[in-house]
Amino acid sequence: MTVHHDGPEDGPDADHRRPADLSDETVEALGSLSKALETTERARGHLYSFHQLTGSADFELDRAVELLRAAGHDDWADRVQREILGRNVIPGHWTFQIVEEYNATYYRPFAELEAGARRELADGKDHLYEAELKECRRTTGHPDHTACPRH
Repeated sequence: MTVHHDGPEDGPDADHRRPADLSDETVEALGSLSKALETTERARGHLYSFHQLTGSADFELDRAVELLRAAGHDDWADRVQREILGRNVIPGHWTFQIVEEYNATYYRPFAELEAGARRELADGKDHLYEAELKECRRTTGHPDHTACPRH
């Protein structure tokens, strides 16, 4: 998908132009690696949602216990407090520990590897595949298809 442009004003800014010796295959490979990392970012966001939703549910149990006691159901209040409130979500883990393990074991190493590949193979440039895709799809000269943001 090599993109050719007529001059410095036509096409992506310098941060989004591929180095001269970078092949189409490498640009595509880096784009795929970046897409995989972006998907991991989304998964990580869902993990944080899981963490926050589980924490919110656990705090709502305080209210449930209080209401059960006020309604005269001390046995049920005791049972909720003893069996569910503050319970591990998997053996030995609260959700924050799952998030920490995910970040340390998978997310950070993946992000560091992707950044290293970009540094070594593409002079650190990000989103080259997408920048070239934009060039292939935009209408040159159309005011809503400009190559770069207006400053």
